[in-house]
Amino acid sequence: MQEADIKFLEDSFKKYYFEHFDLIHVPERTSEREFGYQKFNSGMTRHIQIKDDKELHLLFMQNVPSDVYCSNAYYSFPNLPMNEKDWKEADLIFDIDAKDLNLSCRDNHTVSICNECNEISKNSKQCRKCNSTKLEKKSLPCKNCIDTSKVEVSKLSEILVDDFAINKENIQVYFSGNEGFHVYVYTSQFQKIGSRERSELSDYIMLRGAIPETFGMKKFKPDRSSFPDFDDKGWKGRFSKHVFGTKSKRSKIISEILENGYSSFQKTLDNVSENIGVKIDPNVTMDIHRIFRLPGSINSKSGLTKILCKDISKFDPYIDASFLSDETVEVLANFPIEFKLKNKKFGPYNNEKITIPIFAAVYMICKKLARIA
Repeated sequence: MQEADIKFLEDSFKKYYFEHFDLIHVPERTSEREFGYQKFNSGMTRHIQIKDDKELHLLFMQNVPSDVYCSNAYYSFPNLPMNEKDWKEADLIFDIDAKDLNLSCRDNHTVSICNECNEISKNSKQCRKCNSTKLEKKSLPCKNCIDTSKVEVSKLSEILVDDFAINKENIQVYFSGNEGFHVYVYTSQFQKIGSRERSELSDYIMLRGAIPETFGMKKFKPDRSSFPDFDDKGWKGRFSKHVFGTKSKRSKIISEILENGYSSFQKTLDNVSENIGVKIDPNVTMDIHRIFRLPGSINSKSGLTKILCKDISKFDPYIDASFLSDETVEVLANFPIEFKLKNKKFGPYNNEKITIPIFAAVYMICKKLARIA
């Protein structure tokens, strides 16, 4: 990224933090958490202890970070090296990202940037200019990406409440600032569990590693009465609704399952897991020392804000998470697809100078698809 682009992003981010510090979520028990930040074109600085809003505001103003992070964990000494922090407990956090959902629409809004000659083209495996295969992919998530991610958030929330007896008031959903959502669980019975137990929670939520016996199918002498019913709680009830469809079809489908045998049922179960298991990133949930993007801060991959979704059904990140200036700036844009921000359409552009609002310019520069003219 060129110096002019970095200077432009820093100025835009600094103005945001000066004008919108009220959006920054300073978490409870602030002084027990580890903070960290990155600056444009520099590495991570972490193991920082923040006492209050005033100190956090100072960090933003003095450093003009590209990204700011905060731990879900609570420590006795958050400013010390990891093995000396004295871990106490950690909130549960789940990451749902559109890139992990295997959506067919992504081909339509993914571009390839050649690392050799910087040629930009629609999603391709080889540079059309120099034939290099060293390509960086950049995706501009569409409405379908966001809507499908919302479905996964709803599935996750249902399991957290119904299967784990977590109070709805202790669950908060944040748009990540780029391609998905972070689901936070505060003050639950799972605060003190470690990585292994969090991994097992993730497996349950994803319906990963499910075995036929759990759902009534035995290798030897299977019994019709062992199969789950529609009124069963948890995954058994969800399995019944997905596989049997209706109560009238249940008996016939069980007969087919018994006829096809154990191995066939395992394949059916794998397909069920893929279809109704929640698509979370298990590595995020099991990491009890990870630092997460701070709510209210800007995501440098997009220029959009990580923000609380009070009503996820109505939430539109391309309106509700875009807070940068409407003032205009001239950029050189190479943007082979169309996108929409704040109800305005932009692109496609073919190596052309354009005058656009700062919020759109930041989005494109963060995606490496434009630069300051």
